[in-house]
Amino acid sequence: MTSIVLDCAPAAGRIIRSDACVSEGADWLANHDDRFAQALDLCGPLPLRRKPDGFAELLSAIVSQQVSVASARAIWQRLQDAGLTCEVAVLAKTEEELRGIGLSRQKAKYARALAGAGIYFNALRDAPTENVIKTLTQVSGIGVWTAEIYAMFSLGRADVFAPGDLALQEAARVLFALEERPKERALREMAKDWSPWRSVAARILWAYYHVAKDREGIR
Repeated sequence: MTSIVLDCAPAAGRIIRSDACVSEGADWLANHDDRFAQALDLCGPLPLRRKPDGFAELLSAIVSQQVSVASARAIWQRLQDAGLTCEVAVLAKTEEELRGIGLSRQKAKYARALAGAGIYFNALRDAPTENVIKTLTQVSGIGVWTAEIYAMFSLGRADVFAPGDLALQEAARVLFALEERPKERALREMAKDWSPWRSVAARILWAYYHVAKDREGIR
């Protein structure tokens, strides 16, 4: 008996559920392109990086926008302490009250927009990735990058990429010896060759970015 029923939903495609899934994707990419094999030799085993799905995870992503990791953690802790990690609780607060807990005016507005969007998060687990992206990006404060990262790590999609990510762009430039950092559209096109394991390709490139950064002083 195979594990396809557990690892794949017809609309959602292959789901990364374990380190074994990541290893399978990494092996496929290494066999597909020697440059991925070279990167893996430098980076070592890749992390699973699965996260919870649902409202709280997206609210946390909004909190983290354009602030330091330390600041984001501090604000998120205050929201948790105040019980403001579910839709009902957030909607019960005014924007001014949310600002009093540490959110900026813009993020308070985004938090309430997300809470009032009526997203049925359980349904996203089995929805096609393009539908997940479309649903999430209709909410103020959630861009394509955030939606793709959510699909990748909270929903475990094996074949989603985030070409707008600057670290991925820079890692691709170095690993593939490109003359310049590829723009989002160019990297999206480039990543098509890494299907059906584009999210594992992203993991490799993120890991490789840290190696290249240390070696070349990339900022």
